[in-house]
Amino acid sequence: MKTKFALLSLVSAFSLQPPALFAQGNLTPPGAPVPTMKTLDQIEARTPISSAPFTISTGGSYYLTTNITVSAGNGITITANNVTLDLNGFTIASTDPATASTGILSSGARTNISIFNGHISSGVTNNAGIYSGSGFGSGINSGSSCNVRVSDVSVSGCLYDGIYLGNGSTVVHSCLASTAGGYGISAHSVSDSTALNCGNYGIAAFSAVNCYGESAGAGAGVGATTANNCRGYDYSSGDGVGADTAINCYGESSGGSGVDAGTVQNCSGVSSSGIGVYGFLVNNCKGFSGSGTGVYAYDIAIGSYGFSSSGTGLRAYIANSCDGNTANITYKYNMP
Repeated sequence: MKTKFALLSLVSAFSLQPPALFAQGNLTPPGAPVPTMKTLDQIEARTPISSAPFTISTGGSYYLTTNITVSAGNGITITANNVTLDLNGFTIASTDPATASTGILSSGARTNISIFNGHISSGVTNNAGIYSGSGFGSGINSGSSCNVRVSDVSVSGCLYDGIYLGNGSTVVHSCLASTAGGYGISAHSVSDSTALNCGNYGIAAFSAVNCYGESAGAGAGVGATTANNCRGYDYSSGDGVGADTAINCYGESSGGSGVDAGTVQNCSGVSSSGIGVYGFLVNNCKGFSGSGTGVYAYDIAIGSYGFSSSGTGLRAYIANSCDGNTANITYKYNMP
C-alpha cells in the first residue's frame, strides 16, 4: 500500500506542473559544425623558407624548413622593417667561388630585425694568415640597420666578417664565429659569445661581456670600450684584450699587450715581446712579458705584480705594494 501511495503522489506532482516546463524547443542545428580551435597561422603567422636565394620584402615572421645552399649571391636578403627570422636549427651554406655575397644581408637602413637559432657555413680557410676559398664574404651583415639582434647563431668560413652589425643599437648574444678574414663578431653589445681564427678583431664591441676572442692579425682578440670577464688572444702584433676599461679580463699577445686599457682592474696579461698589462690606472693586476714590460702603468699601479725575463718587470709613476720580478722597477714611488 505504501509503494502504491508513493507512486500516485509522484504522478500527481508531475501532472500539476505548468506545460512550459516540458517544452523541447527547436532541435535543428543552426548550421554545419565549425572548428573551435585556432590554426597555427592564426596564433602566429609565419612564412616558410625552403629555397634560396630568398628576399624578405614584407615585415613579419619567417622560418627555414630545411638546409639551403646557394651557388651565387646572397642566401637571404632583408629589405623590410620588423622582421623575425628563425633559422630553425638549419644551415645556410654557399659554394660561390666569388666569395663576395652574404649569408643574411639586411639591405639599407632597416630597423627591428631579429635573427636566431641556426648556422651559416661556407668554405673559406686560413693558411698562414691568408684567407681564401669559396663561399660567403660575410655571414651576417646588417649594413646601416638599427635595433638588430642576433642570437644562438654560428658562422664559419667567411672571407671577410662573421657577424657584422655595427654600432646602431645592435646586440649579439650566445653566438660563435670561426675563421673570418676580418671581424669575427662586431656589434654595439656582445655577450656570451666566441670568435676564433679571425684576421682582424675577434670580438669588437662597445660593451663585451663574458666573451672569448682570437685574432691572427693586427686587431685584438677582444676590443671594446668596456670589457668585462673576457679573454682575448692575439697571435700577431695586436692586443689580447684592448679596452678603455677592462675588468676581470685575461689577455695574451705575441707582439702587442696582453691587456691594454685606460683602467685595468683585476686583470692578467701575457705578452711574448710586448707588455703584459698596460694601462693608465692598474689595480690588482698581474703581467708577464718575454722581453718587454710585465706591468706598465702610465700613472698608478696598485697591488700589482710584473715579471719580465729580460725587460722591465714593473714600470709606473706611482706603485703601491707591487713586485717587479726582474729588479728593474723604474719610476716607483710608494704611496703614503
